[in-house]
Amino acid sequence: MGHSILDVFWRFLVLGCYSFGGPTAHIGYFHKEFVERRKWLSERDYADTVALCQMLPGPASSQVGMSIGFERAGLPGAVAAFLGFTFPSALIMILLALGYSEISGIPAAMGILQGIKLFAVAVVADALIKMGQSLCPDRPRITLAVLSAGAMLLLPHVLTQIGVILVAAACGFVIYQNQSAGENTAQVKGSKRQAFVAMGLFLAGLLALPFMVELSDSTSLSLFDSFYRAGALVFGGGHVVLPMLQAEVVHPGGVTPDAFLVGYSAAQAVPGPMFALAPFLGGVYGGTYSISHALAALFGIFAPSFLLLTAAWPFWNRLKAMPKLRAAINGINAAVVGLLLAAFYNPVITLAIKDAQDVALALLAYLLLAVWKLPIAWMVPLFAGMGFLLI
Repeated sequence: MGHSILDVFWRFLVLGCYSFGGPTAHIGYFHKEFVERRKWLSERDYADTVALCQMLPGPASSQVGMSIGFERAGLPGAVAAFLGFTFPSALIMILLALGYSEISGIPAAMGILQGIKLFAVAVVADALIKMGQSLCPDRPRITLAVLSAGAMLLLPHVLTQIGVILVAAACGFVIYQNQSAGENTAQVKGSKRQAFVAMGLFLAGLLALPFMVELSDSTSLSLFDSFYRAGALVFGGGHVVLPMLQAEVVHPGGVTPDAFLVGYSAAQAVPGPMFALAPFLGGVYGGTYSISHALAALFGIFAPSFLLLTAAWPFWNRLKAMPKLRAAINGINAAVVGLLLAAFYNPVITLAIKDAQDVALALLAYLLLAVWKLPIAWMVPLFAGMGFLLI
């Protein structure tokens, strides 16, 4: 077990150092590393994991990482995956918080970032094609995926995402309930006691933290409460959480609008989870530039996801083995492919592709990644350099 935990931590630490491109790209990186290369999960189990994380509030890509760690090495593996994947971006954002006033737009840095965005287009495209081939093998599931993508593109709202998943689950239940027995391959981990404790802690955090803040003058506790609430109540991850964070820290006057925008821009430029914006905002809160405030914000925003996943894992692994629920999951998996397809267009393509040169570089990235199988660790610096030279 100890070796597995260290292995989980190391693999996610390496990913956390170069996983640029946002949550959709992260799902692509995870797919290539843990499904294709290391075969820690099957294609179906990975899709099930993505489906679960799409249905819970919080940062979806980080939740997928925690779930992979959990499947590999239990609860300690989930902690190891979170710490490894989050550490590089959190460290960078904390350091930026300590000297954020010196940050300014540098043309060379913008070119490097553009090159990395184009590589992320290839990563997401590769994952989408492989997941689509595996999870949408027939006309009904292809139809569900396309309709899900269309709905999300026309009505880009968290309620649309939830509605798409529910409708796809109902369709899958009707279409596949006689075809789904015996398809679950994941081992059952976790315990009901563990799940109930985690759910109790999650609810206690929502209900008790505001009263604790009232009785205390601790800024760290207040920040933990604010970011805990944001992480617990926001579906859709990264960009969706921004309005709530702005309401929690900017409108009360703790963070200036300029600092908020600097942090938001920096969070898009670094690898790892978009929620790494949290330690930056905590670090600059009130002009104190405090590491303790940064850590309070960091663990506050991720704690709800960890507790909810801990509560869900034992029941999810048991329930998804049931034929009727398995049938519904077939529909959900098709919808997840559609949701990722919508995210591939917006924001991945809309933010990365600006002209014909960008299209050409993205196609080159796909050729090197999917056909010539170059390691991702080589391709990130390659396309960063190309962005620096050409864009």
